[in-house]
Amino acid sequence: MGDVAKDLTSGTIGGAAQLIVGHPFDTIKVKLQSQPAPLPGQPPKYPGAMDAVKQTLAAEGPRGLYKGMGAPLATVAAFNAVLFTVRGQMEALLRSEPGATLTVGQQVICGAGAGVAVSFLACPTELIKCRLQAQSVLADSASAGVLVKYGGPMDVARHVLKSEGGIRGLFKGMVPTLAREVPGNAVVFGVYKALKQYMAGGPDTSKLGRGSFIVAGGLAGAAFWLTVYPTDVIKSVIQVDDYKNPKYTGSINAFRRIFASEGLKGLYKGFGPAMARSVPANAACFLAYEVTRSSLG
Repeated sequence: MGDVAKDLTSGTIGGAAQLIVGHPFDTIKVKLQSQPAPLPGQPPKYPGAMDAVKQTLAAEGPRGLYKGMGAPLATVAAFNAVLFTVRGQMEALLRSEPGATLTVGQQVICGAGAGVAVSFLACPTELIKCRLQAQSVLADSASAGVLVKYGGPMDVARHVLKSEGGIRGLFKGMVPTLAREVPGNAVVFGVYKALKQYMAGGPDTSKLGRGSFIVAGGLAGAAFWLTVYPTDVIKSVIQVDDYKNPKYTGSINAFRRIFASEGLKGLYKGFGPAMARSVPANAACFLAYEVTRSSLG
């Protein structure tokens, strides 16, 4: 099996592991991000992450925590296959000779390049996912009368293609998606490489065990969100914004309005669930990738 096929297979399995472990946390994150700012003197619908979990379970049951999983599950193979394959091909280009170990800086470059590639898959997938995850909280907003009710991922896609500008509508939020994926993946792969080298005591990391992959992967995932979280908030609010009566005119406008009305904390809504998700989900992803890649030779 060639290197591309190995990366495709390993990336797919790693992505599936990441999604299964992390999706409930992601659902709570999106609900906190997308809930409308409360009226003066009124409490928010979800005062915090645990309250969002309780309300979701009470209203929708455990299935509510996995709402919107169909879209990323359907594309997780393509997403992670592209991510790890592009990264692997960039590694091959940067190596001075076959088998040479790359530096942390070179891994940062590989991660950034992979981030550009996966943004074109992430944007429409995230739009569908966020619409499904956020529709229950948006139903209680002032625009509930015109809120579109979605029956599932394909229903979201059909509605957007028919009523929100066709293919272009599925790529709403592309700018903040790029602003998240490019630096975020640069940091992920750079930190992952640096931590593995630190734990191995040098550039040769071939003797590391599964525990090291779990620690390095989990901390690399945490570094992703520490670096790019506000851009994820901007992406989410733009993607769930009403098409006919938009609240935001673009990424910069969304940033300014959120900061003006809610301050810095408005750009970190849902940060707790995101961090709680990032460590186990990315640990699962990198462990599954490394184990699968190793088993394939």
